Formats: sequence, structure tokens, C-alpha cells
Amino acid sequence: MSAEVERTLDGRYIVVHGRRWRASDPNIPENLVAELVSELMAARRAVGDARRSGHDPAVASARRRVSDAKHALGERGPAWWEPLTDAEVVVRCVAAARAVLRHRDETSSICPSDVAKIVHFASWRDVLPIVRRSMAQLAQDGDIEITRGDQAVVSFTGGPVRLRRGPTFPDAPPSPS
Repeated sequence: MSAEVERTLDGRYIVVHGRRWRASDPNIPENLVAELVSELMAARRAVGDARRSGHDPAVASARRRVSDAKHALGERGPAWWEPLTDAEVVVRCVAAARAVLRHRDETSSICPSDVAKIVHFASWRDVLPIVRRSMAQLAQDGDIEITRGDQAVVSFTGGPVRLRRGPTFPDAPPSPS
């Protein structure tokens, strides 16, 4: 059982061995925080494994995974307690989608609303247009697929959709053997 983490009075930072580190965004739903933290820990292990193997491309890939998870959690990039510009929302959307998709089984999908809830839970519906635009760009690049049922679609129009890994999904963790 771990001890309670020391926090600054405003709750924006944790203190570890006298050093301040930005805390995760407390507004992200617990189930999504658990997925993002799990991906972060897996990515950190992957960095260590890659460094020990001396394989520089694997180190770079694992570090991108760490970066995505930390951006999604609000620990990197613009401070989660400050208003975000549309461009900053896009960065966090992309990081959140990649991190959650990496955590889930490679055949699983996520709902665009999960991405919006990670980025701005208090008014997640307000950021859905930005989520849709950023996910459409990822789909155009081949990083993700937008699906309706089992079929890939090219847009968000026409009913509920899901997001899954695309043919060029970046830095996916290795499949279990």
C-alpha cells in the first residue's frame, strides 16, 4: 500500500523528495485516469527495456508513448488549470487518443467522448467539435480509423462512431507473445 502523495496547497503539484512535479488533471474520470496511468507505467518500462537493449529507435518510440500519456494526464504541455487554446486542445486530444488506444487491446476502440472527457471534463461536449476535427486528421493520416459498427467510415456524420488503431498507428506497444 502506497503512502499519500504530498501536494501543494493549491493541488496543482505533487512533491517528491522536495521537488515539485505537476499533478495530473483531477477532472479526468477515474476509469480513464487508470488507463492513462497504466499506459504511462508500461511506456516507462518500455523506455528502460529499450535503453538496456541499446536500440535507439525503440527508446525514441517508448519516450513518445511516455510523452503522450503525460500530455493526456495534463502533466506536460499547457497547465490543466489554465484555459487552453484550440491548438492546445488538439495536442491533448491526439495524445489522449493515442495513449488510451495503446493501453487497450489492439482490436478495441474508444468513444470520441472519452477523448473529450480527458481533455476537458467539465465541458466535454464543448470540445467535441475539436476532438472530431483532430480525430478526422488522424484518420486521414492513417493513424486511427473512424468506425460505425464494424465498418470504417470517412466522417463523423450519420450516427455514433468509435475510434480504433489505424494501419499507421504510431508507437504501439508490442503484442503479448
